[in-house]
Amino acid sequence: MAVGFLAACGGGAADVADSRADGRIVFARDVPSEGAGATFTISPDGSDLRRLFSRGSELPHWSPDGKEVAIFCCDDGMAAHFVNLDTGKFRELAPADDAVETHCGFGWSPDGKRLLCESFGVSDAKRNGIYSIRASDGGGLTRITSNPGGDDIPGGYSPDGTGITFVRSDETGPIGIFVINLNGTHLQRLTPRSMTVDEGFGGRWSPDGRKILFVAKTSPNDNRAIWLVHPDGRGLHKLPCGGASCFYPDWSNDGTRIAFTHIAAGTMQENVYIANADGSHVIQVTDRGGGEPDWGR
Repeated sequence: MAVGFLAACGGGAADVADSRADGRIVFARDVPSEGAGATFTISPDGSDLRRLFSRGSELPHWSPDGKEVAIFCCDDGMAAHFVNLDTGKFRELAPADDAVETHCGFGWSPDGKRLLCESFGVSDAKRNGIYSIRASDGGGLTRITSNPGGDDIPGGYSPDGTGITFVRSDETGPIGIFVINLNGTHLQRLTPRSMTVDEGFGGRWSPDGRKILFVAKTSPNDNRAIWLVHPDGRGLHKLPCGGASCFYPDWSNDGTRIAFTHIAAGTMQENVYIANADGSHVIQVTDRGGGEPDWGR
């Protein structure tokens, strides 16, 4: 696959050969000829593109052991769906509770045993919040947050598995990025009220647990940009994006790099890029569209 670069960001052939860019990136791409989206995997240098799954699949997330990818697909948001990387086998978990509409697959627990779910009470809005289920059989529905009448979208677990990050919205729109313990205690807001966070992205914890990636803009006319913050709310700062829109980031397995979705100024096409964790040395990975990257651990 041809790999392009952002000249303004200092990309170059030497960047592609960087040995730190290990693992594989799974991402989603629209396939207009098929009228649906598909999920692919690719090496961080833009080589070895492989189609993983079609049927309108999106929002892929690697399991911690790299054996499965959780996806949203098949016009069935209430089930959790998985694809096995070795066999290509597809499995689906039925909803855990008919009284709670669960959209599961946003994030795996570090041990790979549980998945986070954006959830809504079917007839009782007081049941809205984030829940988790067992990844093996879909059982063990466990509530983590409560947002009556609102929407909490999970980002991911902390590396030690004791908490999660998420974005909270109410009837007026997104409120902010939060962290909370799995037992529902110590809810903490990480972003100021003046900041408009991306309501579809709940944040990503760094592998060392010291930073969280999220997406926001500071004024209505701004493009979306990637921000960093410590889990205690300190150290808030924006990564450079060169006048484009940068969003939906994820960490490399060693925390030295990030993958993200990028829309160049004056275009509408999304592509996957990677960069150093401080936003420097930006490299284009896909050139025919792609977004929602998740960097395999």
